[in-house]
Amino acid sequence: MPQSENILEPRGRKPTDTGFSLLELLVVVVIIAILAGAAILSLGTLGSDREVQREAERLRSLIDLLTEEAIMESHDYGILFSESAYRFYIYDYQTLTWQPRAGDRLLAEHELTAPLQLRLSLDDREVKLSRDFQAMDVNEQPEPQVVLFATGEVTPFQAAFYREMTGGRFLLDVDFDGSNELTQDGFDAP
Repeated sequence: MPQSENILEPRGRKPTDTGFSLLELLVVVVIIAILAGAAILSLGTLGSDREVQREAERLRSLIDLLTEEAIMESHDYGILFSESAYRFYIYDYQTLTWQPRAGDRLLAEHELTAPLQLRLSLDDREVKLSRDFQAMDVNEQPEPQVVLFATGEVTPFQAAFYREMTGGRFLLDVDFDGSNELTQDGFDAP
């Protein structure tokens, strides 16, 4: 009696020849690596523009708040910028100096998360900012670049929040009357 053939086995193959070759496995691994890399880049693991926008929105909100508070309390507020942070000060008319507002966590120094950076322009001229506040002389009195006056007027300025690696950039333009506009690379931000 002839031995019956297994219908599921292809002819000419031995039962031990089942499985994938090394070349087939390498091709699959390369395809998976390419897809994973594309997914990581599309998700923005280097940081999304939302983080840059959030930082610009934070400063915008604080300026709106302080502009109103300056008028109501008859105080002048100042903002001192570095490439990676900003600080708020209040002008003390008794000592004629800018002082940090003690005990106010909202107006404490705010450091941007790396690799976010900041640029400041006054009268369409870029201001050279120090790398960070530790580079400042401890004995030197702070001189804020931007002042929010008790009259409701503000030093007009443009702050650019950006991430060097991805090129995402948000611009906060503040006018003399305190009105402001947030744009992304020349287009209105949502």
